[in-house]
Amino acid sequence: MNTKSGAGRHFPAVFLLFFSLCCFFLPFPSPAQTKPDALVLYRQQQYAQAIEVCLGELEADSTNTDSYVVLCWALVKTGRYAEAENWAARGRGVSRYDPRLIEIAAEARYFQGKNEGALSLFQEYISYAPNGSRLTEAYDFMGEIFMRLGKYRHADIAFSASLQYDRANPARWIKLGYAREMALDFRYSLDAYNQALQMDPNNPDAARGRNRVIAKMN
Repeated sequence: MNTKSGAGRHFPAVFLLFFSLCCFFLPFPSPAQTKPDALVLYRQQQYAQAIEVCLGELEADSTNTDSYVVLCWALVKTGRYAEAENWAARGRGVSRYDPRLIEIAAEARYFQGKNEGALSLFQEYISYAPNGSRLTEAYDFMGEIFMRLGKYRHADIAFSASLQYDRANPARWIKLGYAREMALDFRYSLDAYNQALQMDPNNPDAARGRNRVIAKMN
């Protein structure tokens, strides 16, 4: 009798210890595991996964502006420009003046060759976000569009504006040099090519541009 009563008294303690150990070792999912972060996936260049997450978020909440933004960024990175333009338009139906949506819509149009439409949106972006994080890129894209349209002096202005925010970029100095070369401003074109060569002495595009301009000046 005493043995039985002793075992009965100790059973709850043993059971609680066993239950605690089970709970400790069970693999409970964390919030990060159950809900992936689309922006983190995008920054990790996992664009397909970011797109999937954003689409799920928008299915649950069609007013989530951040989901539209990251979705469009990822779509552009994967070359799905028409889809990006479409989703950016939907996003602007929720938040019309969000500069991120304006800028990425402009990029989507640029890559589809919709020059005038892209130019209009880049100009809109600059007006709404004069200190925006994509300001340098916006001016650079505008310069490329003006080059496509044969408006070389406009391209000069756009590339020069881009370089105000990113002067240590040889590629942009080369673009500026070429825009000026096409506008027949050979002296200032040479200055731009020389700037590129100061930063990158072995750059073949800058060297060829400088040599072309020198030949034209002579």
